[in-house]
Amino acid sequence: MGTFENINTKYQAGALRRFIPLFDRVLVQKAEAVTKTSSGILIPEKSVAKVLFGKVMAVGEGVRTESGQVIPPAVAVGDEVMLPEFGGTKITLEEKDFYLFRDSELLAKLKSE
Repeated sequence: MGTFENINTKYQAGALRRFIPLFDRVLVQKAEAVTKTSSGILIPEKSVAKVLFGKVMAVGEGVRTESGQVIPPAVAVGDEVMLPEFGGTKITLEEKDFYLFRDSELLAKLKSE
């Protein structure tokens, strides 16, 4: 899969904590591509696979129906999800890249083992 960059608590108290997606939008941090094997061999950039997994960092309250009922998103903060190959809006918060997706654009939620 990939690895997630650790975000320290000082950072979470800053821009990330203040960023609240609207409606059914979900803020995701993509996993970093593995660029080195376990034995220390560097993998060329062309051979590195696209990262299609991420961790949910913030979630909106949900989408409203015509009757005003709120339908909550299917994911929660901390969930690991499978992402579409294309799409999402890139957002940079304090020099870190995140992506904003609609809840319906996420392909799957990964269960913890």
